[in-house]
Amino acid sequence: MATLSDIMVAATINILSAFAFFVAFAVLRIQPLNDRVYFPKWYLKGLRSSPSRAGVFMQKFVNLDYRSYVVFLNWMPAALKMPEPELIDHAGLDSAVYLRIYWTGLKIFVPIAFLAFTIMIPVNYTNGTLQHSNLVYSDIDKLSISNVPNASHRFWTHLLMSYVFTFWTCYVLKKEYETVASMRLHFIQSENRRPDQFTVLVRNVPPDPDESVSELVEHFFLVNHPDHYLTHQVVYNANELTKLVEEKKKKHNWLDYYQLKYSRNQSKRPSVKTGYLGLWGEKVDAIDFYKSEIERLSEEISKERMRIAKDPKSIMPASFVSFKDRWGAAVCAQTQQSRNPTIWLTEWAPEPRDVYWRNLPIPYVSLAIRRLISSVAFFFLTFFFMIPIAFVQSLANISGIEKTAPFLKPIVEEIPMTIGVSIPMKATFFITYIMVDGWAGVAGEILRLKPLIFYHLKNFFLVKTEKDREEAMDPGSLGFNSGEPQIQLYFLLGLVYAVVTPILLPFIIIFFGLAYVVYRHQIINVYNQQYESAAAFWPDVHGRIITALVVSQLLLMGLLSSKEAAQSTPLLITLPVLTIWFHIYCRGRYEPAFVQYPLQEAMMKDTLERTREPNLNLKEYLRNAYIHPIFKQEDDSDSDSESDVGTVNSDREPELVPTKRQSRRNTPLPSKHSGSSPPSISEVHVIPAADGQTTSSPPSSPAAHLPPSLPLLSAFLAFALAQFLKLFTTWYKEYRWDSKRLISSGGMPSSHSATVTALAFAIGLEEGTGGSPFAIAVVLACVVMYDATGVRLHAGRQAELLNQIVCEFPPEHPLSNSRPLRDSLGHTPLQVLAGAILGCVVAFLMKNST
Repeated sequence: MATLSDIMVAATINILSAFAFFVAFAVLRIQPLNDRVYFPKWYLKGLRSSPSRAGVFMQKFVNLDYRSYVVFLNWMPAALKMPEPELIDHAGLDSAVYLRIYWTGLKIFVPIAFLAFTIMIPVNYTNGTLQHSNLVYSDIDKLSISNVPNASHRFWTHLLMSYVFTFWTCYVLKKEYETVASMRLHFIQSENRRPDQFTVLVRNVPPDPDESVSELVEHFFLVNHPDHYLTHQVVYNANELTKLVEEKKKKHNWLDYYQLKYSRNQSKRPSVKTGYLGLWGEKVDAIDFYKSEIERLSEEISKERMRIAKDPKSIMPASFVSFKDRWGAAVCAQTQQSRNPTIWLTEWAPEPRDVYWRNLPIPYVSLAIRRLISSVAFFFLTFFFMIPIAFVQSLANISGIEKTAPFLKPIVEEIPMTIGVSIPMKATFFITYIMVDGWAGVAGEILRLKPLIFYHLKNFFLVKTEKDREEAMDPGSLGFNSGEPQIQLYFLLGLVYAVVTPILLPFIIIFFGLAYVVYRHQIINVYNQQYESAAAFWPDVHGRIITALVVSQLLLMGLLSSKEAAQSTPLLITLPVLTIWFHIYCRGRYEPAFVQYPLQEAMMKDTLERTREPNLNLKEYLRNAYIHPIFKQEDDSDSDSESDVGTVNSDREPELVPTKRQSRRNTPLPSKHSGSSPPSISEVHVIPAADGQTTSSPPSSPAAHLPPSLPLLSAFLAFALAQFLKLFTTWYKEYRWDSKRLISSGGMPSSHSATVTALAFAIGLEEGTGGSPFAIAVVLACVVMYDATGVRLHAGRQAELLNQIVCEFPPEHPLSNSRPLRDSLGHTPLQVLAGAILGCVVAFLMKNST
């Protein structure tokens, strides 16, 4: 058990470690050699250049100004000096709101710590329960709830403080939610024009035998959004082209290096071996070799671009659709586009730099199947993890132990009291954890030891050109996916131990304060965020803090019950109920600002923009925003050829002209020069035709895209999942793995029932229950399930009896060597019911996943 002196020693070590990190950072950051490591954000913004290398040779690498070493902690007030509005302009709203998480922790725990130290610690310390117990304890444990005797009236103080802490936490969370929601709306209203404000990502475009995806998208939105539709850009599968371009980029980099090397020493041309990594193979002229490699890759890239333009399979059933104003984009992104809710699915497009182009070619149905598989895998992982837990719990059953071993009854009866005393005494472990991970860990973050070493290693061994030097400067970014959940652990510890062991709170407060200063400095000078979500993650932050608050209340309820203070339990039950009600209220009041874009705000911003920039050519602004970066790079490199981009009068009335579609004869007329159509690959120099005009992709053939059928997919998935489940049900019943269950009939659950019920349920969800297809599917399902519990079940039982009779025949009997009949044919009513439920669940999940 850690004593007070042990905690003080650990605190001293961690404080000295943090101070050493700060001193090392203060010295390293002012050295000219490390300027790009500790101030990369200013280099990326073009507001900082490398320190001058004139003068004394040592000044090129070491700062010789002694005055800069005296004020080595001046970075702290500098980090706090920048006001929040300027910080938002400099780093974005995401970074500013991320810092507010730490600030929220300070707002919550500083007043709580003050109340706990003035009320809770005196109440806990003035008891002598631990002194009269046989438990090993320390001086810190005397300050916890463990030092309060069982059934003491002092527990009412803990109950009252729990209410006070909960109300204060909810008050702070409400104010922060309100502030962040207001900041988000103000940020969206005042931020500069961005392509994603006018663009919607459309998925699951249905195939059409008469029109290409591009033509189909254009006609659909001209008909359904005639006053707001502007242009669109279809999604191409350019993953192979991306690999070729990346390889060409590397070859260009090596060519620049060897040309630079030759320019410095022209007495000898550089050479290279053509084998793996240049370690073996024929020795050739390096400059000529890389020139020939670049020419070869250029030809392959040209062929691949031509293949993409001609192959309909390279065009995915998805598109970025842009509108003339934000209001039109908001309406499209937040409404259902078709009577069939599984097609023409719309969502806000991410900003162009946040698009992960490698994943866009994944078909939407494939994404839905992957989500379903992930959910099923998560369920089984959780379910089978519970089996050993349940087994251990069955062994640890108190009543069972008392019956089996009566001599252990006194020890068993002592367990609840021991738990009630010992749980709060674990605070010493978490105090040590907070000091090591929170204090020293945050201080180590500002030192950036790993990027520092990597930068100098790359600079020494790999950097060949100035471009390489820029790429070696890795600023990094805030990892919201890993950093934010880690912060929630400290919220959980603080809220749980605020009533139980308040001495832990100062360590939490130091962590939040130190992290706030350190990460503010890093956001200002180092981190370069790759995308901006306008604080869309705040509802998750709020929800996790609420979860930590509920967990702390439930643990306190169990703790007081073990301390024989059950009379307070009814009053404690209301706390989680009130907290959950508060969370529901906040979700309804503030969360819509993070999920949807108010049409009122969109209209206001559009009106202001039209007033300030009446001659804005929005089409030209959006023309190349959502073209694959690979095509943009190639377009920039082919400066000798220019595409003829016509303009469009967006105010003209659409005409009605015949189209190629047999199902819709009249649609609005596109502009003569692709005025309403997107820039295709040909417009970025994919296939220049002989007459100077660009070629368009051919229409999709019926075989190019199979229509995604929800009932068919649901039926197949239900069948496969039911067969897969039979492995585990057989193991549970017979304690053996039988791989034949994957392809055999019979068993739990019924795969036939799952298939037909999934088919019927999906048809009912997709087409309604009033049509003939649903009636036919229901009748078919009833026949199959009745057959499974009737004819097939009894046929299987007859086969079982016949096999038993044959086994009793003597060896000389002619039927003794006959092949046994299959006895696993039908299903019991329970197995059929399980299969039917599984089929309905699969169809429901498939419906919601698409």
